[in-house]
Amino acid sequence: MSESSLYKRVLDALQAPEPEQKCALTSSLYQDWCAGGMSREADDEVVRIEAPGRPERPELVSPHKVPHRKLSSNEGRAALIHAITHIEFNAINLGLDAVYRFREMPDDFVKDWLQVASEEAYHFGLLRDRLKSLGYDYGDFLAHNGLWEMAVKTDFDPMVRMALVPRVLEARGLDVTPGMMDKLAQGGDSGTVECLEIILRDEIGHVAIGSRWFQYLCDQRGLDSSEVFRDLITEYMQGGLRGPFHTEARLEAGFTQEELDGLEAMRDTQ
Repeated sequence: MSESSLYKRVLDALQAPEPEQKCALTSSLYQDWCAGGMSREADDEVVRIEAPGRPERPELVSPHKVPHRKLSSNEGRAALIHAITHIEFNAINLGLDAVYRFREMPDDFVKDWLQVASEEAYHFGLLRDRLKSLGYDYGDFLAHNGLWEMAVKTDFDPMVRMALVPRVLEARGLDVTPGMMDKLAQGGDSGTVECLEIILRDEIGHVAIGSRWFQYLCDQRGLDSSEVFRDLITEYMQGGLRGPFHTEARLEAGFTQEELDGLEAMRDTQ
């Protein structure tokens, strides 16, 4: 492979509007990085990406305007799958943006977040195929932009990004996915359950990557990671997180028992 600029290719993938194109660019980017020969030299300045490339649909609305539907109907199951598909689409961009933005981080950081982005692209494809099997497609339901909005809020500091995106917003998926799988299994939707089993397994790894780099940055700055995590939740998440927490999955994903005890205490005071 001829030498190519990492950051130009990452930006191209970030700005790609069509899901198929974004997924293909992301997957090839990770494969090429692993193969070697990609330069980290850059002649461009990092710019704030207010909105990455995305298709015209789904229409983005505020979270409280996204309707909740019962899983007992085909439409209800499709709406749930669509919501998760949209999260995975955003997660592709989040992985890419971490690489594009935080250029001071080591090569292992690049590899980790390109891997995350590539796996999120795979998840997106799995879920989109499920949607199509139910007679729907990505874009057929309303969605919100909360995940990317947090990316913009945290684009000034990789430590804050690692704390609040993988370890808060994405870790929420570790808490709620088992319950969704149980309900879908009760409704006979084994196909979606199989997809979510793959996604839950991989997402534990993604949150673990966030935990590892959060700890790395705290250590580098001589900060107590548990204290920093608690303070950031207080500042950005109105003081606490919604529970209950999937303790086993969060421990596997790099949370300490001290952090989980702190989350429980903060949740109890809400």
